[in-house]
Amino acid sequence: MIFLNKTCYNGLWRVNGRGEFNVPVGSYQPERVSLYDRENLCATSRALQGVDLAVSDFRDTLRGTLPCDFVYIDPPYFPISATANFTSYTKEDFGKPEQEELAALFLDRARAGVRLMLSNSDASFIRELFKDFNLQTVKARRAVNCDGAKRGLIAEVIVLSYSHDGK
Repeated sequence: MIFLNKTCYNGLWRVNGRGEFNVPVGSYQPERVSLYDRENLCATSRALQGVDLAVSDFRDTLRGTLPCDFVYIDPPYFPISATANFTSYTKEDFGKPEQEELAALFLDRARAGVRLMLSNSDASFIRELFKDFNLQTVKARRAVNCDGAKRGLIAEVIVLSYSHDGK
């Protein structure tokens, strides 16, 4: 994953309809690319000791949570323009119905006492879905856009099932 992140076009991960990885090689100078930072990898390894990482459908992940859990959810972002139609990193689409299902599961698990954090585009549709939660706006840097002038900081929404003081 680190190699692909460092050598593919802008660190993008994407698959085609058959589920095959299909990102082109990035334009970079191999002698200037640091494929990994040993110190950082070792620190990350130590930090992840005792942590359970899993790859699964969001439905399965959220349904399996307990009140003592903290879950960060980073779904494919809802499009904020007519041309921003990339809604999936896998062969399955993640459109409005999936966003609505995710919001319903978010509410269900929040009511069960699970601490949840979700990031998504700062779109009115997303704000409406999560209007009963703690919403924060942040600026995130984006390096992937067919129009280079539109790369840079973009507003995102962070949805919390708890307040800033942790309650």
